[in-house]
Amino acid sequence: MTGFDLSPPDDARRRELVEALDDDARRVLLAHGTEAPFCGAFLDNRREGTYTCGLCGLPLFRSSAKFDSGTGWPSFFAPLDPAHLRYVRDLGHGMVRIEETCARCGSHLGHVFPDGPPPTGERHCLNSIALGFVADGDPLPDLLGRGAPEGKPLA
Repeated sequence: MTGFDLSPPDDARRRELVEALDDDARRVLLAHGTEAPFCGAFLDNRREGTYTCGLCGLPLFRSSAKFDSGTGWPSFFAPLDPAHLRYVRDLGHGMVRIEETCARCGSHLGHVFPDGPPPTGERHCLNSIALGFVADGDPLPDLLGRGAPEGKPLA
């Protein structure tokens, strides 16, 4: 289904990508942290484009699926490609939730809830710091050096 290579980065490249992160990004992406509500860089982003994994650059969500959930975090009703996400049962903080991680690198992105708008009824509630953004017409990041479709604008 996906045209993207979903195999994880090798250990050396993963170390390089992790070293390039700041402390807050490491806490969220690698230690399953959460940024404070109403402060993320992408909460009020209205530009057209694609949201990508903040560690490996895999495209995750299109801006056309973004909506204002009122929760304080960027929210989406559908992923760009379901194969780009993995779901993990999360029993932390006295709740039962479904954690979303990047299917390629395993980075923590946020959680998905069954209270979103039509057509899916899903609310993918994500941390801005776990994401990158590529404006329509700009090339996707090719952080793993794998070539097209990465490094090319998303059609």
